[in-house]
Amino acid sequence: MGQVIFSWQELKAQLTRRPGRERVVFTNGCFDLLHVGHVRYLKEAKAQGDCLVVGLNSDQSVRELKGPTRPLNDEKSRGEILAALECVDFVTVFAERTAEKVIGELRPDIYVKGGDYTLDTMIEAPVVLSYGGIVKVLKFTDGFSTTSIIEKMKHQ
Repeated sequence: MGQVIFSWQELKAQLTRRPGRERVVFTNGCFDLLHVGHVRYLKEAKAQGDCLVVGLNSDQSVRELKGPTRPLNDEKSRGEILAALECVDFVTVFAERTAEKVIGELRPDIYVKGGDYTLDTMIEAPVVLSYGGIVKVLKFTDGFSTTSIIEKMKHQ
């Protein structure tokens, strides 16, 4: 298997070497336990452009966001699982709680988040809009979340 997770610098170089002018789509998240909601969302994200980049929260940033018992899977494992999906072209890990820095560095054409967000709650949106990028909110698949899966497992 080739390289799975790229640093921002490696990814920026990869994106500039791609043929033609592709529309780069960026999304981000923890993706701790991949479930059907994630898969549907990532497929829809890819359909917004030509190349899908997934920004993956580092283990430390997941702990900061979700608490000391998370992530369940380390960033290398989560990145490899995401990269195995046909709709995902690149994965990069970021250490911050939000993806503002990596978005500012990569400057994707389109930034997407799931329907549990709004333009007002997306901290990254002003960065994307500042360079002329597009921000989109995609459909949310009700009934699927890593937290609900963990709770279900605790009670069985």
